[in-house]
Amino acid sequence: MPVLVVLVVLVNVLGGSDDGGQAADVGGSPAPQRAEDLPVLPVEVPPPTPEADASCPALMAALPLDLTEEPARLVDSDTPYAAAWGDPAVVLVCGVPQPAGLVAGEGLLQIDQVTWFVEQTDEATTWTAVDRAVFVQVTLPPDVDSAPVTVLSGVIGDTLPAR
Repeated sequence: MPVLVVLVVLVNVLGGSDDGGQAADVGGSPAPQRAEDLPVLPVEVPPPTPEADASCPALMAALPLDLTEEPARLVDSDTPYAAAWGDPAVVLVCGVPQPAGLVAGEGLLQIDQVTWFVEQTDEATTWTAVDRAVFVQVTLPPDVDSAPVTVLSGVIGDTLPAR
C-alpha cells in the first residue's frame, strides 16, 4: 500500500530573521492579521495606457508582500496595476493620470530619489509619484503616517525610470 508523505517547508521570503533563530514569544499577544482574513478590496483604476502597460508590470512584480507589517490583500480592479495592504488599506495604483492640482515645482516632496505630490483630505492622504515614466498613486488612511510611502519610494525608484 503506497504511503503519502507531506513535507511542509516554511521559508522566510524577506531574508534572514533578526531574532537569532529564536522562536518569537507569542503568548498573550493577538494573532497577526493575515491576508486571507481580509476581504477582497475593490479598487477603481483608470484604463491602462501604453505607458502603463510598458512600465507597471515591473513595479507590480517588485511590490512587497508586507508593507510596514501590514499584509498584502487581494484587490478587485479592471487592470492588474493595483495593490493594497492592511485594513484600513494602503492602496497603490500604477498608471494614474497627472493630479489636477499639480503645479510644476510647488508642493513637492522627495523621498529616495522619487518626487511626490501630496494631497490631503479628511478621508485620506494621496501621494502621487510625479517624476517616473508613469504616475503612481499611493492612498493612505488618515491615521497612517508616511512610512508606507517611504518603503514604496525605494521600490518605485528601483523599477520605474525617471522622466
